[in-house]
Amino acid sequence: MSTDLRKAAPAPADSPRPPRGYLRVGNRIALPVQRSSVVVVLCALAALLVAAVLTLTLGRLGIRLTDLPSAVFGGAEGKDAFVLNRLRGPRLVTGIATGAAFGLSGTLFQTVTRNPLGSPDIIGLSTGAGAGAAAFALLLPGVPVWIGAVLGAVGAMALVYVSTGTGFRNPGRLVVAGIGVAAISTAVIQYVVYVVERDAATSLTAYLNGSLAARSWSDATTIWVVLLATAPLCALVSRHLAVGEMGDEISASLGSDPGRTRTAAVVLSIVLAAGAVTVAGPIAFVALIAPQVARRITRGAGPRLLLSALTGALLLVLADLAAQQLPLFDDLPVGIYTMAVGGLYLGYLLTREWRRGSL
Repeated sequence: MSTDLRKAAPAPADSPRPPRGYLRVGNRIALPVQRSSVVVVLCALAALLVAAVLTLTLGRLGIRLTDLPSAVFGGAEGKDAFVLNRLRGPRLVTGIATGAAFGLSGTLFQTVTRNPLGSPDIIGLSTGAGAGAAAFALLLPGVPVWIGAVLGAVGAMALVYVSTGTGFRNPGRLVVAGIGVAAISTAVIQYVVYVVERDAATSLTAYLNGSLAARSWSDATTIWVVLLATAPLCALVSRHLAVGEMGDEISASLGSDPGRTRTAAVVLSIVLAAGAVTVAGPIAFVALIAPQVARRITRGAGPRLLLSALTGALLLVLADLAAQQLPLFDDLPVGIYTMAVGGLYLGYLLTREWRRGSL
């Protein structure tokens, strides 16, 4: 019995299309694609487009639907120009990228920890950023709070890194250390809110809850730069993460370094979440929910990067739409809405894990 080990010849330039289930990039690369995933991604894009249109058109100050195309493509004047360029446009664009960043951050972290309850919130990043912002508001009132948020997030992650004794390589220690850092950060936040003046405390509380109000094009540029700069690296790491789900031994036998892959994924997750927190504050639960929804829709293994990003963007835009348009509440911070939805979803996850005997 013989086995044919001859290598397949490279496909010529005029070769037929690759078989169904593959996406050709040039003449040498064919990426496997699931039809169901493509359909779901297109549906998510359509839903996000609808949510964006509603954000720009609903309400007393909304742009008329018939005028929206010309306004978006440079024909906005008067009230429409103000709404598009100052009031809702930057808020919408910032919200899309922020939600996508949280979604990517969450799916990377959950894949690394192999824990559906895992998210950057758990490891103290969001509360660390909030503590940094609160400390700056108290000690350096003239300095923008987002600088404190960045330093707080970096400081919290440095403390977690040192506390684990193994850096970001051990998911279990990472979560335990993160819970401790989050508790310390929460204490700092509560102290600052208690001692600062009422007006400053109100403004600080809005940021700490997570808000997209009064965003500028500068905020939108910041988070989009972070998102676009990290997206290729996330795609590169996701390949190794998918292999790593089969176990460290199999992953190592296939040429991957499990420890290095986990560290890279956690670092990318931190960078994405820190960028999102910088422009919008520590918006809760988006990083937890988006990857879960993406996995349940596609029913597949491995990180669903694109769908998680779209789901996170859609969740945040819908929550912000509710924050702007619900008549019973006067423009509450969007983080309050995500906390409400996230709390219900977290309860569902805990109940499911308890019934399975995982808790």
